[in-house]
Amino acid sequence: MTVSGVCVSPAAKSRVLVVGATGFIGRFVVEASLASGRPTYILVRLSSNPGSPCKTAKIAEALRDKGAIILYGSINDRELMEKILKEHEIDIVISAVGGEKVLDQLTLVEAIKAVGTVKRFLPSEFGHDIDRAEPVEPGIFMYKEKRKVIPPLDQFQIYGDGSVKAYFVAGTDIGKFTMRTVDDIRTLNKSVHFRPPCNFYNMNELASLWEKKIGRTLPRVVVTENDLLTAAAENRIPQSVVASFTHDIFIKGCQVNFSIDGPDDIEVTDLYPDEQFRTLDDCFNDFVIKMKAKSMDIAD
Repeated sequence: MTVSGVCVSPAAKSRVLVVGATGFIGRFVVEASLASGRPTYILVRLSSNPGSPCKTAKIAEALRDKGAIILYGSINDRELMEKILKEHEIDIVISAVGGEKVLDQLTLVEAIKAVGTVKRFLPSEFGHDIDRAEPVEPGIFMYKEKRKVIPPLDQFQIYGDGSVKAYFVAGTDIGKFTMRTVDDIRTLNKSVHFRPPCNFYNMNELASLWEKKIGRTLPRVVVTENDLLTAAAENRIPQSVVASFTHDIFIKGCQVNFSIDGPDDIEVTDLYPDEQFRTLDDCFNDFVIKMKAKSMDIAD
């Protein structure tokens, strides 16, 4: 995650605009912003009016009910974005757009520059360090524009020899720490890395942890590097993109194969040593409870 702009006083309760607010990451950011007491605006498309049956509209309505202020429009409409930024006196813009909408941020950046009053802009980089990761196609295509693994319940996929480690971060923590950084002068113009030691696992360790939770041993299915490269080369969306990123994470080790000791990098646990991350152990516990509740519902 890269933070750019100028410092904002925490006491000012800066006004926040979140674009991509109804997406997976966006909604966590919005909830964290609201919890921090900041006036929080969300930009949604006109087709996502509250009352509409679509999923996006329902998420927007739920965020509105929690206190978010809905604004309608598109980030690739520069004139409208300039109007919104001025009229609502937005101090901080956080983008959580993804996929094919990543390049729309360029128009948003132009509007921010034209207005000249936005103090911080957080682009949509809630993932790997895109300047250092090099997935195979089609994943690299997305990274060039922009510059998740859930274990099966009946078996566990092991990528390669299962020894390459990665960091796992709950969506709620992404939202919480994002909102901590927006007023922190130490993060200005730096890449903020999420490397919580409590959630640093390889696939073999992940499988063992899950097996302890469910009380049984699962078959291990080895997915080789060639298997992932073949799946990526088939260019089926989204399967090939997932294969590409999985190869980059669990074969090439894109999360851990570089140092963050440079002047432009900072690690979030160094910034906030007293703030706890939600552990993967806790997440698995909650998931087991949900599984059991679902089984009881089916039985009834």
